[in-house]
Order: sequence, then structure tokens, then C-alpha cells
Amino acid sequence: MSTAISSQTPSPTSAKKRKILVTCALPYANGSIHLGHLLEHIQTDIWVRFQRMRGHETYFVCADDAHGTPIMLKAQELGISPEEMINAVREEHMADFSDFYISFDNYHSTHSDENKAFATEIYNRLHANGHIKTRIISQLYDPEKGMFLPDRFVKGTCPKCKAEDQNGDNCDDCGATYSPTEVLNPRSVVSGATPILKDSEHYFFDLPAFEEMLKNWTRSGALQEEMANKLAEWFDQGLRQWDISRDAPYFGFEIPNAPGKFFYVWLDAPIGYMGSFKNLCDKNPAIDFDSFWNENSTAELYHFIGKDIIYFHSLFWPAMLEGAGYRKPTSVFAHGFVTVNGAKMSKSKGTFIKGRTYLEHLNPEYLRYYYAAKLTNRIDDLDLNLEDFAQRVNSDLVGKVVNIASRCASFITKRFDGMLSANIDDQALADDVMNAGDSIAAHYESRDFGRGMREIMALADKVNEYIAIKEPWQLIKDESKQAEVHDICSLGINMFRTLMIYLKPVLPVLADSTAAFLNDELVWEGHKTLLTDHKINKFKALLQRVDMDKVNAMTEASKDSLVGAVTTEDKKIKNKKKVKAVDNSAALANPLAADPISEEIQFDDFAKIDLRIVKIINAEHVEKADKLLKLTLALDNNGVETRQVFAGIKSAYQPEDLIGKHTVMVANLAPRKMRFGMSEGMVLAAGPGGQDLWVLNPDDGAKAGMRVK
Repeated sequence: MSTAISSQTPSPTSAKKRKILVTCALPYANGSIHLGHLLEHIQTDIWVRFQRMRGHETYFVCADDAHGTPIMLKAQELGISPEEMINAVREEHMADFSDFYISFDNYHSTHSDENKAFATEIYNRLHANGHIKTRIISQLYDPEKGMFLPDRFVKGTCPKCKAEDQNGDNCDDCGATYSPTEVLNPRSVVSGATPILKDSEHYFFDLPAFEEMLKNWTRSGALQEEMANKLAEWFDQGLRQWDISRDAPYFGFEIPNAPGKFFYVWLDAPIGYMGSFKNLCDKNPAIDFDSFWNENSTAELYHFIGKDIIYFHSLFWPAMLEGAGYRKPTSVFAHGFVTVNGAKMSKSKGTFIKGRTYLEHLNPEYLRYYYAAKLTNRIDDLDLNLEDFAQRVNSDLVGKVVNIASRCASFITKRFDGMLSANIDDQALADDVMNAGDSIAAHYESRDFGRGMREIMALADKVNEYIAIKEPWQLIKDESKQAEVHDICSLGINMFRTLMIYLKPVLPVLADSTAAFLNDELVWEGHKTLLTDHKINKFKALLQRVDMDKVNAMTEASKDSLVGAVTTEDKKIKNKKKVKAVDNSAALANPLAADPISEEIQFDDFAKIDLRIVKIINAEHVEKADKLLKLTLALDNNGVETRQVFAGIKSAYQPEDLIGKHTVMVANLAPRKMRFGMSEGMVLAAGPGGQDLWVLNPDDGAKAGMRVK
């Protein structure tokens, strides 16, 4: 017989059943899934599984982003059609996501009949409503390949600093951004030919027509505050019409009534959410597409994306939907990037880890838990420190949660025929664990998974402490204490069950194994009950410890085959441009460098310093400070990651003269609390002092006897 005993103060249930559609950003169909992709998909899957456990009607769809020039050229390089390539990549992506237990209801492709139909319909509605404009533009054209060149397919000399072999839209040396037509000595990456300027008629979406709506929507709570603040800069600069067309040859959908013109990949990519959901609805007629997408829909629509594509999802996409008569997203949730061991993922270091490589060495639920333990609802970057990863999983999941079951289960099966006791040994402990459900649910709902995991592990600590104090392994030796052991271990098993209910969205396979062990379904509402007089099965090991040898083998298997070579990914550090040490002979001629050299340091000491080229986006006086200016520094091109630094350069600069300049900062200096506030780094300056003091600027680095690479 199985009896469920309720907690003294049960948590409230969600009164209303919600209709929810959730999407992830679409992976591009010309490469493998890596651990960076998996952050977003795991984050979204956890949230979706939680909503399903709460009984809400929830659908989770995604697709491969299958259009664009890179797809076309990669297929040509492989000697196959684009369709063959994207189909093969989609199968690979689906297998990887499935093996990480990502529970899509549908995984489709943007190169689909559904997506073409919606892209055409939305374009036609925008055109009919006067939101499509045309004009002639000049672009670089490859005369050998007979194609216009996107920015990334142009290389040449930077027009600002004259560095060679730079990208068509930005310089890795000085950080400047520019138009491909400004590049000196341009060449086509596709053929090596010298491009020519050629005119072409292009089609533009009239984004400025939606400015007032977008201002209101971005401040409606649909976005995280950091993202809404960042988007405000676009309004300050003035919205511009968006080029939505590309010239043949191009792999994509042709624009209606415009032969040789194709939709730019970013027009039909978000429409792919609609296409994938429609494909699901067609396979399951019980799901009503219109009830989720019509402009009066009361269903909830959520997009989980990376912070680098916020503009497309929070300006262009809602404006397109508004102009075409569809509903806008309920919310767009942005997350930061993944670093490994504190640095950008690198093939040469073995930290650019593909999902499949990870799966060949480690349990996918290790990664699901580690990401959950570190995820917040902010835009923070997440560092996958591999040693911390192993320690955290081993300590929390094996040492705390599963340890509860392993300490108690054998007594129940060997001494009490697998039956849990009818008595509750410590009702206060049981109530503490059971009543935490509302708080943990709130953390899941707000996507603050890290706080949720910390609360669960604090509860696990309480249960382990209870078992350690009771010492059932000692009591079992006394025949008169058998019933007490039964009650203690039964409560332990029940507390393990409750913790696994809380962890089920994160660890679905471990939860399934637990359910089989306990003869229980582990539904969310089960956290308010205890199992008494309930039969359980024999306990089997549920989870193995992370083996660092396997972690090391994974990184070794991920290393670039050209050991020691500088890979393309290492060269193109877009957001973390570092200063490169060079021959200092020029500095010796600089009178500012004539001071005696301080105590020598070793190269390893110097290598620890993380020097970044950053942009000064704000500067201001510090009240009651004689020497300091307060600087706000942007560490990335989008200005999402910023640092506050107090610099003693007031004698040489007015704040307004610094705004917009680039400089060099020590990014990994420990924050220092000053009476004016927290200083989160150090900017580099040189000179004897007073007015003769120069902030190191990549554009005029010669002043300090150095060059920036």
C-alpha cells in the first residue's frame, strides 16, 4: 500500500493553465554544434521542462538556419548541392541535441515550404502596407565569380591604421569599423580577384516607421533591462532602413516579383520559428497555429537568444511582425557567451569543444547541471572552468544528492523488504524540504537557475547532516533500534525523492532512473507529499563521479590537428583584442622611457596580464577627487560588457575629450573598492605627469613608444 502524506503548509499550485511557445536561436547549417551553442539550448530546455512539469501546454521548436552566401560557397567547396549539405548538417545537429536531452517538439529547417510561404506572405503584407522601399546602392563585386561580396568575403588594408589582411568591415589591429568600399587594396576572399564597384537595386524594410512602437515595446518588460538600455542607443542614433535583399547568386528564397533578388538570410531566419511551429501543427492538427501567432493571441511566445543577435530579435523582428499583422514576442531572453577556463574557446588549446566530442567522453547531464548552477537571468558570460566543473558535479550531485539515496537505500531493501516506513521521523526537516517548492519554482520561472541550484544543494546539506547525526549504520547494530533506522532511512529516501523532483528539469535521465528506483513518477506536485508504506526497488548506482582523465582526454581530442599553429579562431578575436608585445627599440629613443627599470618579472608573470583594447563610452568628473576621472569602458563591440574604472588622468584630459576614444586596459586586475566606488580594472597611460600624460590609444600608440597588434 502506498500513502502520500502532505506537508503541513503546502505550496500553492499555478491556478491557470498557460499556452506557451518557446524557441532557441537557429544554429547555422555550416558547422557542428559546440558547447557555446549548448548553453542556450540547455538553458531553454530546462525552462521548457519545468513548464511542462507544472502542467502548462508548452511547445519547444527550433530549426537550422540554412540560407546565405557561406552555405552556398561551402557546398561548392564540398562539391555538393546546398540542399545536400544542409540536410546532412541538420541530421548531425538533431543527433547532438537529442543526446544532450534537448526536448524539441519539432526541429525543422529554414529551407522549407512552410518558411518560404510565411516569408513571402510577410514580405507581401509589408509591401502592401508601404513598408518596403527600393534604391540603388554600390557594392564590391567579384568579376571572376560574378557575385556581390558580403563584408566577410572582402579582405584588405585597414583605411585607418593601414594594417594589412583585415576584414571587410572591421580591423583586428586598431578596432576600427568601416564600409567594405573604404578598404584599401581590397581582394575577394572567394577568388582572390580585385573587386570592382557595381550598382544594384536593393529592397529595404522601413524600420524607422515603427520607432514609436519599438520604443514602447522594448520598455514594456519584454526585454531584460540591460538589453532595453542597449537598444535605446539605436533610437538615439536614429533607426535606419534595413537592407533585406541580396543579389544572385545566393542560396535562399527569391523575392516575389523581383527576379535575381533574394531575401537576406536574417529576414527569413526568425520567420523560421513560425515555419517550424507550422510544420508541427500540420503533423499534430490538435495544435492551433493561429491561436499562438495571430495579433490577438493570448498565448505566450518566448525567444531565447545570445546577446550578439539582440538587434535582429528585438528591433527588426517585432517590427516585421507588427507590419504584417502578427503578434509580437511576449519576451526575448538574452544570455552571454561561453568561455572555457577563463578564455575564448580555442582549437589549439583544446577548449573549442564540439558537442559530439564531449559526448564521446562525458555524461551530458554533467554539463546540464554545471550550466544550470552558473546561469542567471542576466546577460553575464559563463565560464566553463573544467576543474571547477568536475568538482562541482562531484560535490553537488554525487556527494550530496545521490549520496542521500546511497546511504539509506540498502537498509530499506535489506532489512525492511523494500518498504518505506509509515512514520515521519522529523516533520520539521520534511517541511523545510517540501515547502521550498514555491521558491525553487520562482527561480526556474525567472530563469535564475543558479539560485535554484544553490537552494536545492542547501537542502541536500540539511538532509545529509540529519543522516550523519542519526547514524543509522550504528543504530542498525542494536536490535531495539530497528524501527528507528527504518524511519530515518525512509525519510532520507523521501527527501532524496523531493530533491530529484526539483532537479528533474535539469537532470531528466537521472530523474527517470530515480523514478524507476522509487516506483514513482516524480511529478512537480509530488514535492508536497511523502511516500509511506511504499515499495521501492533495489538501489543501483545512479551517477558516476566526473573523471578528470576523461575531461583531459576530451580537451586533447578537441585540439587543432596542427599543434601549435595559430588557428583562424585564435586570430579573429573580435571582442577581446589584446595588446601584443613587440620590439621595444623605438621606446628606447623615447625620453619618457628613460627611467630605471623596476624589478624584473618573468614572461609567465607578464602573460597573466589580460590587456584589452576597449572603447571609452563615458567619462565624467569625480566629485571631491583632485586627480580622478570615472570612465565607463566597453569590452566588446556591442557595448554589452562594460567596466567602471577610476583613472588618475584628470590633469591631462577633459572628460568630453575622452568619450569615443579607444584605449588599453588591464582587464583582469582584481576590483578595488575606493571611497568613490568600485574600480574594475586599470587603463594604461604614460608620461612624466601633469598635462604631459597620455592614455594609450591604439590610433596614436607611437606617443607611448608602442604599437598595438
